[in-house]
Amino acid sequence: MNQNLNVFQLASSLAAHANQRQALIAQNIANADTPGFKARDLAPFTQSFADGGMTMRATRPGHLAARASPPMAQIVTDSAFGAEAPNGNSVSIEDQMVRAADVRQQHDLAMGIYQKSLQILRISMGRK
Repeated sequence: MNQNLNVFQLASSLAAHANQRQALIAQNIANADTPGFKARDLAPFTQSFADGGMTMRATRPGHLAARASPPMAQIVTDSAFGAEAPNGNSVSIEDQMVRAADVRQQHDLAMGIYQKSLQILRISMGRK
């Protein structure tokens, strides 16, 4: 039986994307007063997932070259409309807080997928 279930890989990739995005949001907030700093964000998870977030399964050792870690999502310069300050900084604290709430929902979704999949797997094995 193959023990590498795609749903767990999906949940892991989604959680890793949320982690990377939260780190960028924290950097944006930390540089909110830095002259010329441009707010950055990650490309949406659906785009990075479609660009190779899933790998093929190896049925035996040496069959396929497996990647060690999920690919880093593309970093894009992204700021709220009208957020640019006279000093060239494009970080809007309000916009970053909304994005942080979105990341929290994304992470909660990943954990929910993981927990429910694990629960289904346990039930299928006769455990609760």
